[in-house]
Amino acid sequence: MNVADSQRLASSLEKLGYAHSEIIEEADVIVLNTCMVRQSAEDKALGRLSSLKPVKTKNPDIILGLMGCMVGYKDNEEIRKKLPYVDVFAPPSDPKPIIDYILAKEYIGDRADEALSAAPSVWDPASLTLPKNDRNRAVSAFVPIVYGCSHACAYCIIPYKRGRERSRDPQEIIAHIESLASQGISEVTLLGQIVDRYGLDNPEYPTLAGLLRRIHAIEGIRRIRFLTSHPNWMTDELLETVRDLPKVMRHIEVPAQSGNDAVLKAMRRGYTDRAYRDLIARIRETIPGVSIGTDIIVGFPGETEAQFEDTANQLRDLKLDVVHLARYSPRTGTLSERTMTDDVSEAEKWRRFRIIEALQEKIAADHHAKRLGETIEVLFEEKKRGRWVGRSENMDLVYVESDENLTGRYLPVKIEWTGPWTMIGTIADGLGE
Repeated sequence: MNVADSQRLASSLEKLGYAHSEIIEEADVIVLNTCMVRQSAEDKALGRLSSLKPVKTKNPDIILGLMGCMVGYKDNEEIRKKLPYVDVFAPPSDPKPIIDYILAKEYIGDRADEALSAAPSVWDPASLTLPKNDRNRAVSAFVPIVYGCSHACAYCIIPYKRGRERSRDPQEIIAHIESLASQGISEVTLLGQIVDRYGLDNPEYPTLAGLLRRIHAIEGIRRIRFLTSHPNWMTDELLETVRDLPKVMRHIEVPAQSGNDAVLKAMRRGYTDRAYRDLIARIRETIPGVSIGTDIIVGFPGETEAQFEDTANQLRDLKLDVVHLARYSPRTGTLSERTMTDDVSEAEKWRRFRIIEALQEKIAADHHAKRLGETIEVLFEEKKRGRWVGRSENMDLVYVESDENLTGRYLPVKIEWTGPWTMIGTIADGLGE
């Protein structure tokens, strides 16, 4: 979501005549886009702001902006007092305050009013022009479709920082993606804190399944992904749409977070281990060849060794393709921080983390080994450490060697080596561009 927000702001700044600077001391505008999902992210943001203070002191004309979750969507007086050297603050997914500030500073008197009235054409999210820095190398783009969240899991700061759940107007989404397609983007990932709740807050909007069908008709788009889903809103309609639409990739991100019912209840997740297992079976039955990603939090307040083992056993049984793993970190203001004791030691959190990590390494290695000798289609994104890297439909990371520029190309790759996290192959004939 922050990548999409930053790209939108960069696009708006370029429409005002600004250009990307590689050297921060030479910039006229510096904006730090922040995340607060974990304490480490907040600490990193504050450290970066501290390092920018001397730059601002040396050149007071620099416009220093702060954007994202550290600002939040409502009263941010506390952060303003804490950071008096920051000129302008913008909430998540809304670059307008930064654009308005720049326009008001550059223009004075009647010209300022005139510039501000023209601002919507600058930051209009439906007409995103890729920033120049991304224009010749971007092949995939993130497209937010649901802002905020109203579910409020016990550990999550998002509802407090990004506000209530708001589905984006479908016509604006379509216009946004058509604009991206016209600039050479062929893969889009639809974003939402609970993406499968799209449209449920507005009876005039389609469901996520209906939106996928509309996007599927856009010329130039070849791959469509969406994340992150919640088990409670993963409908048969959505699964059948993924199965039936060729452009929608067969990869589902649906977090479990825990495999123990008591922990899930404390987390306020709203489902049981049995319900999650049944959902995974339903996904696999409906969508042949699907890959599934999950999120797991270890060390949640009160989690016993036996409860942790339930989570490990769930993963052993389900053998999911991808695990996004985190150690519990209390976030100020969340239910778990206010009402629960963070009673699992850091050492124990790390021990549990490494157990799940090792377990998933073996599962992922087994999944990839089954692809050995197969030929799969890969969308190549960039060159890393001398090899071209891209992703398959199932989000497998695939490397090949080539002297050609493969950026943005869809090519058949014969898999010749597999490991737990990546695969290596050679470009084959037969599947086309």
